[in-house]
Amino acid sequence: MMSKRIRPVSAQRQKEAYFFILPAFIYILLVMGYPMIYNAVLSLKNMDVKNLKSGTSVFIGLQNYAELFGNETFQLVLKNTFVFTITCLIFQFTIGFAFALFFKQRFPLSGVIRGMILISYMMPISVTGLLGKNIFMNDGLVNDLLRRIGITGPEWLTNTTFSLPAVIAMNCWVGIPFNMLLLISGLSSIENEVYESAMIDGASWGQRFTFITLPLMKSSILAVLMLGFIYTFRAFDLMYIMTKGGPLNSTDVLGTYSYMLSFTQFKFSKGSAATMVLFFCLFVVGMFYLHLLRKEDK
Repeated sequence: MMSKRIRPVSAQRQKEAYFFILPAFIYILLVMGYPMIYNAVLSLKNMDVKNLKSGTSVFIGLQNYAELFGNETFQLVLKNTFVFTITCLIFQFTIGFAFALFFKQRFPLSGVIRGMILISYMMPISVTGLLGKNIFMNDGLVNDLLRRIGITGPEWLTNTTFSLPAVIAMNCWVGIPFNMLLLISGLSSIENEVYESAMIDGASWGQRFTFITLPLMKSSILAVLMLGFIYTFRAFDLMYIMTKGGPLNSTDVLGTYSYMLSFTQFKFSKGSAATMVLFFCLFVVGMFYLHLLRKEDK
């Protein structure tokens, strides 16, 4: 009798749950789903500024994608995107983890110093871009410091060799506090008794870090890396403000390149195709992350 009464109640609650999430689902479908589908369809056409108003664009299949991947500029942009993302992830995660381990210790003014470090993360990205542009200009802070030690600094933002490192440095300045903040919360979830037991057994700091900290923070580390990859891979604001993708596409990434194709060269379909490449890369990473989560749950 009990089970017969429980089933209708749980079914009713399930219907109520679907009813409450329905508005959010409709909103996401309209705000995100429709533009995504329209963009995918647009990438399969030949729409540009000539046939935009007349509506005479025709379906050309994967021709835009074939032309993109056969274009040397797009190959450079794809390479820049992965180099930028992977380099930023390495520095952001490594330095952020070191800061998290350091600020987990209790010492005077630790909270104040940690709050000051978070200022760079809380600043609008447009302000960060303008700040980076001033720091790395020919007479900026970096070259001034180099001159004081007898080194003639390069023209950071107009040199194809040094422009991407300059943008990477500013992106890391923003990303390190973000990584530190998330990793500190993961470290705080580990009980001190675990470390105390290991110390009693004679475990060194390196052994405690390798066999206790890293395994217990596996889920936090995975989340930080995946979020960092997604946020960094789709970067646009910082490059556009500091270099506008130049010089000679040396700092162009998929975000800035698709914008340039669509709103500078008015090749709307090719810009949509570049955006779909960006979406596909992030989709693959997202599916990989979900696979790892399911594997960990099992």
